[in-house]
This record gives sequence, C-alpha cells and structure tokens, in this order.
Amino acid sequence: MSRTRLILVAGATGYVGGHLVPRLLKEGYRVRVLARDAEKVKAAPWGSDVEVCKGDVLEPPTLAPAFSGVDAAYYLVHSITRGSDFAQRDIRAGRHFGEAAKKARVERVIYLGGLGDPNSTLSEHLRSRQETGDALRHSGVCVTEFRAAIVVGSGSVSFEMIRYLTERVPIMICPRWVRTRVQPIGIDDVVEYLVASLCVAQSAGHIIEIGGTDVLTYGEMMKDYARVRGLRRWLLHVPVLTPRLSSYWVHWVTPVPAAFARPLIEGLRSEVVVRDTKASGLFPQIEPADYKSAVRRALSQLHPDAFERFVAQSAPVDVGERPTTFKTTHNGMIVEIKQCLVRSRAASVYRSFTELGGPNNWPCHWAWRIRAFVDRILGGVGMRKGRPDPDAIRVGDTLDYFRVVEIQPNRMIRLKVDMKLPGEGWVQFDAIPSEGGRTRLMQTVFFAPKGLVGFLYWYLLYPFHMVIFGKMMKEIAGRAEQIDAGGVDE
Repeated sequence: MSRTRLILVAGATGYVGGHLVPRLLKEGYRVRVLARDAEKVKAAPWGSDVEVCKGDVLEPPTLAPAFSGVDAAYYLVHSITRGSDFAQRDIRAGRHFGEAAKKARVERVIYLGGLGDPNSTLSEHLRSRQETGDALRHSGVCVTEFRAAIVVGSGSVSFEMIRYLTERVPIMICPRWVRTRVQPIGIDDVVEYLVASLCVAQSAGHIIEIGGTDVLTYGEMMKDYARVRGLRRWLLHVPVLTPRLSSYWVHWVTPVPAAFARPLIEGLRSEVVVRDTKASGLFPQIEPADYKSAVRRALSQLHPDAFERFVAQSAPVDVGERPTTFKTTHNGMIVEIKQCLVRSRAASVYRSFTELGGPNNWPCHWAWRIRAFVDRILGGVGMRKGRPDPDAIRVGDTLDYFRVVEIQPNRMIRLKVDMKLPGEGWVQFDAIPSEGGRTRLMQTVFFAPKGLVGFLYWYLLYPFHMVIFGKMMKEIAGRAEQIDAGGVDE
C-alpha cells in the first residue's frame, strides 16, 4: 500500500493505539484518528501530526465523516472499562464500524483481538474479542484479524497486573490459573505485525495468531519477571481463590480496580497459545522477542522521560500561591507533583532552585545529613559536600547526594538521587511562566520502587518527605521573590 494513503485509527488513545500511531507516522502514512474526546488526542505527543475526527463507534451517524477518503482502518476499540455489559458493547460497536467501512468502500479493516481456541470454553472477555472480529467480518468488509495473548509493555493492563503482583508480593498464594499456559508478546512486535500487514496483501481476509517465542505459565511469567528485576519470589499453589476473590486480591495489591481485573482474571483460566504458523509464513521478516527481552524493554521505561506526557496531563492546572500536592502510581512509577504560583519571573525561580546544595545547603538540612549518614553506613556516597561551581550547574555535576542529569535553561532541572535506595529516584524542578508576571513552580518526585522493600520504603518515609519537600517549595519560592525584589546579589 502506498505510504501517502490515508489510514484511519479507532482506539488511538488506548495502549496499543498509542504505540501504533507514531509508528505509522514514522513510516510516512497519513493518519486520521477517530475519537470521542478530540482534546485527549491533541494532548498526545503526536496529536498535532494527525487529523482528528470526533465520533463514537456506538453512534453510527458519527462514523461516516471519519471514513471519507480512507484506504485502510485499524479497529483497536475495547469497552472493558465501560461496565459489565462490555461484551455486548464491543460486538455492537464492531458491527457499526464494519458497516461504515463497507459503505465507504474501505479496502481493509485491521483488528487486534484475543488469542484462544474458539472451540474451548473461553471467558466472556476472550469470547467477546473474537466475536467482535466476527461482527466486523459479517458487515462484508475485508478484515485482517490478529489474535494475541498478553501484550508485554509498560502500560498494558495485563502486564501491569504481573508487574505489581510480582513486585509487591514476595510469597504469593496462587490459584490454579497461574498454571495455565500463555504465549505473551512484546508491544513492539504487536505494532510490527499491525504495520506490516498494510503492505502484505496476502494477509487480507485472514485470522492470524501472533505470540512471542516463549510459551509459559502465568507463574513462570511472574518468576521470569522477578529474575529480570533481580527479585526472589515464591509461589504457593492452592486449589481455591475464585476469579472473584482473585480480582479483589489484585484490587488491593495493584492499582487495577476489581471490576476491571475480574474479566481479565477469568480469561487467565483459558490457554492462549498460538496454534498455527500463519504469522511466520506471511511475515517472515518479523522475529518476535522472547518474554525476558520484552520485560527488559518494559522496565527500560522506568525513567522520568517516559512519564513526561503523564505528568503534563495529571498536574492540576488550577494552582494558587499555597502549595498543592498530587500523588499517584503509574506503570511502576510513584509520582508526586507539588505546585504553587510564585510572584516572580521564571528566570528568578529557575535561579532559585539551581542554587540549592553546596554552601547554600538544603531545606531541612539536618534531615538530609541524617539520611546521608545512614547511606554512608550502607556503603553509599553519603554527603559529598559541595558543588563544582557555586554559581552554575551543568549536566553531570554532583550536588551533594544528587547528580544533575538534565537541564533546560531557565525552565527545568532534573536531579537523580545517588544515595542507596530500594529502587531509583529523581527530583525535577520546573519554572513555568504564568499570567500576571507570575511563575508556576512545579516540583516532581519520581520513585521507581524495587520490590516490596521499595514500596515500604516510600510509604514509611513519606511523612518526612511531605515536610522536607514542602519546605523546599516554600524556600525556593521565597528566594525567587527576593531575587526579583533585588534582595539577592545577581
């Protein structure tokens, strides 16, 4: 297919769609996105590079404009988060999308469904994924349906369940479903298949099962995740824990709500393994990764760079002069954002937080000294008193127990904690110009806890962090106002 032709993506703001769209753009395709919330699309990093058509797959009259001039369409919509009737919604939405594609004479619809033997007793979730593919085909449009099991990647709900259970529970009481075989596949490989199918005409009209190189049980997936992460985990198998009880357990241990976890866990009782070799025949150039490699790729996203969009979308915009705090856990990272408005120029606020450390010390300096002393006992760097230049900082500089890892002049600095931690930590300061000559000061703490110890470390020290980082915000703001008032030497 010519790479100048127009491709429609429905479900672009979902997990797979969010990875697919930038890849299509990179390959040179023109992309149009169908979405109920156009603003959510525009907030994406690629939002300004696509056409946005507002519509809802459950409202057929809104679909026709989206298909105008379209050559091929991706259908990546899933209703599992929208209530207990998600299966009926999915089938109805698929039928509407297929009928609209048929009327517009779209060459092909490419759909990502769920792996599993249709002749076996599948869960409602897995069954609905396959019946949605049937609904697309029954509309008369040509469909390429890929079927995959767990997609391994940071942000995939199934993978996040594995991540949090393994990270937070050293000894896990496991029901029978952890012995079910599964063939996970990395998100990069899923996207590779989806994009390649546009240029492989022979894939049209086929159901293609895709998976990684490993066939594992869910228990083995958790153990392999632990090995890659450098954790030790034990599984105790028991013949109890129904899907309902398991979903409650997942709800308490992970950020995944019970209502969302239950249909996914019910699907874990079904074996989801590739049963034919059609994928390798149609796409011989694609060599899927093994499970451990896919996990390593996902873990490489435990870095602040991967959370820039999340922070931008999550940080409250209604900010006053009193500091406010927003804290959450997202894709394995604990993120805490403190904000306040400062009656100073952005350059003054920037100067204020870049002068921290060394002879200027830190707010609650006594607390930092105690923490550095403990770190020294544990074999860490402790207190590396000073900074290379008292008036300026550069990437790579050490500021006592921090290291400067990123600078955007007059806007942002990011510091990495060099002390020993059960995980990795960063502190980022942003000076964002606001109305009336004021500046929004944003202080973001990123902490990627490693195992249960990392999780407990954060919450046991959190009361102290609240005091220390709260005082830091106030001192940065006060110093910036002094600079603007001329009370601090330039």
